[in-house]
Amino acid sequence: MDDSSLAGHMRRAASTLLDALDDPVRTLAARPFPDDEARRWIEYRPRPRPGACIADLDRAARKAAHRLLATALSPHAYAQAMTIIALEEVLDRAEGWRRGRHSADFWVAVFGDPRRDERWSWRFEGHHLSVTMTIVGDQVSPAPIFLGANPARVSYAGRTVTRPLAPEEDLARALLDALGPAGRAAAIVADQAPGDIRSATRPRFTTGIEPAGISAAHLGPTARSLFDQLVGLYLDRLPEELAAREATRIARGGLHFAWEGPTRPGQRHYYRVQGDDLLIEYDNTSDDGNHAHTVLRRPYSDFGDDVLAAHRAEAHP
Repeated sequence: MDDSSLAGHMRRAASTLLDALDDPVRTLAARPFPDDEARRWIEYRPRPRPGACIADLDRAARKAAHRLLATALSPHAYAQAMTIIALEEVLDRAEGWRRGRHSADFWVAVFGDPRRDERWSWRFEGHHLSVTMTIVGDQVSPAPIFLGANPARVSYAGRTVTRPLAPEEDLARALLDALGPAGRAAAIVADQAPGDIRSATRPRFTTGIEPAGISAAHLGPTARSLFDQLVGLYLDRLPEELAAREATRIARGGLHFAWEGPTRPGQRHYYRVQGDDLLIEYDNTSDDGNHAHTVLRRPYSDFGDDVLAAHRAEAHP
């Protein structure tokens, strides 16, 4: 295995984290890889979850956990993640400190032994943040990745103070504008937005969310450029080499863009980009359109199903 590869960087970061943990915290963080119920997990609500809580780690271990998270994200996506974590304190204040939300209420888990095992995975997760990476040898499978924000926007005197998922909304609105009346009529498939992203916290899904809206193949040059930028925005959450690999893997002609809800800013809205093994979802449907969820998923490859299937095929030809 190549220690200079992205998988090698993740392996070293995960090993450093585990070395920094004392029992019983290490027992909570270090999980067996075959524990599919804990490994195939996505939970972006404030709920109990498998792993070790960042609040229970010392300074060195907390830093190791954040360095592990940083191996999975591009610089701008890591900045988004850190802003999302900090928003827990903002939300707690807005709620009158009633729920005791905390910026250290995030959890990390490593499945398998990153030093010895060819196949292993890890997850960093909490309210409005869930990042899962699965590694087999030098191959990294990068999904799901969930980023949310509540509040989605903090303003002062009509000016934005913070808006961590601004590009995800603004690019989609620019695409809607570029579609023109006929294109918008095809892309807007419902007058009201759903209550949440449709994939929700399901550990597996390959059916039940049908491609809808307008096909990328039917877009004009300006709209197609904006569509590609929107898809690229989500792929660019990943480190450069992973983003490039995912971009070549996607057959963009087979993708669809669908919007649900009003198009005027400040109202509850939702969109998705969908293809054979790609699902991008965005919603801003709670708190009067000031509570956003976004996710990048690969319905047939989530939680490393692609690299694990290849590994099994090589081991048992």
